[in-house]
Amino acid sequence: MRQRRSVREPLPVRVYRLGEEPGDDLSASTTAERRIEMVAELSERMWELTGAPVPSHSRARMPGRIIRPA
Repeated sequence: MRQRRSVREPLPVRVYRLGEEPGDDLSASTTAERRIEMVAELSERMWELTGAPVPSHSRARMPGRIIRPA
């Protein structure tokens, strides 16, 4: 429990009235580096929730495809 609390401590918490929430654009309040960290944190947490192992393939072997405009 203490470890979870220490991980959450630096996360800012804000309360807004319903309908007065700010937009989803975080670029004015966070750096690009912080947004990448947030995505990494969320991705790790989602993998934990699935119970499946985190894929260990290299970047060169990641599944995906390139679509180029015609």
